[in-house]
Amino acid sequence: MRHTLLLLAFFAFCGISASAELKKNPLPDWAMGGFARPEGVNPVIAPNKESVFDCPMQKRPIKWEESDTFNPAATVYKNKLCVLYRAEDNTFQGVGSRTSRLGLAETEDGVKMKRYPSPVMFPAEDSNKEFEWTGGCEDPRLAQTEDGLFVLTYTSWNKKIARLCVATSRDLRTWQKHGPAFKNASGGKYANMFCKSAAIVCAQSKKDPSKFAISKVNGKYFMYWGEARIFAATSDDLINWQPVENPNGSLKELIAPRRGYFDSSLTEVGPAAIKTKNGILVLYNGKNSSGKDADRRFAEGTYAAGQVLFDLEDPLKPIARLDVPFFRPMADFERKGQYAQGTVFIEGLAFYKGKWFMYYGCADSLVGVAVFDPQKSEKFGDPIPEYEGVAISENGELLWDFAKIEPAALNAKLAKFAKENPEKPLEVSVAKKVPLKAL
Repeated sequence: MRHTLLLLAFFAFCGISASAELKKNPLPDWAMGGFARPEGVNPVIAPNKESVFDCPMQKRPIKWEESDTFNPAATVYKNKLCVLYRAEDNTFQGVGSRTSRLGLAETEDGVKMKRYPSPVMFPAEDSNKEFEWTGGCEDPRLAQTEDGLFVLTYTSWNKKIARLCVATSRDLRTWQKHGPAFKNASGGKYANMFCKSAAIVCAQSKKDPSKFAISKVNGKYFMYWGEARIFAATSDDLINWQPVENPNGSLKELIAPRRGYFDSSLTEVGPAAIKTKNGILVLYNGKNSSGKDADRRFAEGTYAAGQVLFDLEDPLKPIARLDVPFFRPMADFERKGQYAQGTVFIEGLAFYKGKWFMYYGCADSLVGVAVFDPQKSEKFGDPIPEYEGVAISENGELLWDFAKIEPAALNAKLAKFAKENPEKPLEVSVAKKVPLKAL
């Protein structure tokens, strides 16, 4: 937290102190959680320098998951939890510079992973080559139909344009690529649009209550999608998707970043959306901005997870939204890696043996898991930092509150006060608790 550290440094120089504490984060009834990280098990997937496969593009063996493993999808297949995760080789350095492929792991307890030695989705000499080479296949999300067809949405990256793509499978190992999701929409006007991330709407299966399957909304398949903002799209076949538009032909924006909140920089959809009795629940990833637009309780650039609820009858209408993240970087491994600002990036959510298992990327480097047991878990998200208001005072009078003023301006006021009042010590008292939100 650059702003906070700057102020604390000034306070220490002047003999002033400020304190911070964590407070409980109760979740509303409509939200999912709380999710808890099992002790001593994370990360559950890490890079493996021993994994080698013959790359059909480079015509040579490649250590395909040597550098980073992150941003996983999750589902249930043959009574096992299956995790489809993004893995990067070591061809280049830097976020988005290497080639990504999708690996597969399975587990019976959600933690101990059996990993397949070769990727199951990767750039090849196929119809998607122009979209996937040399950047690869990134950031999967999974959903399943009632009859067992897995529908994968993922990002193809040719290092020019990112495109939201679709693939299908019956066994999670052999995939049929269908190309960009929007290639045929609106006469092809979205074929070359930069787009990512999709959450297809699912519901509890009527045939098997332990399973969640793709469910239509008002007669069509429905998904929420988008990286910077959240949009929607519909489909008749789960392969060709039509973005929802405004009357003037522009994309209809449903959710956008909020100044002063944890999602002030971007809002990006997470795993499959879930129909509940309260509405359609979308778990999403929010990125904190920098400067005056940021939520000062969290480090600038932090990725944390939020939730938004849409109306069951009108899936374009948001009816509730969390103001603070329910899941945020807490552990060391969530703050160290390719993205050291701190990242928990949720993409995998599966209902297994009566519990929800949420798999997430840690700082673009590792895979973690958190578990929500609807029968036992307390309904709290990760605790939220809250800083106490600081009063520069004479006789306890509140003059300025660092939660409501920019650091540079506060420093200037403090310096001026000290200069004009050389005989008066700068006395600090706790006046009140003030959430650190940019105004």
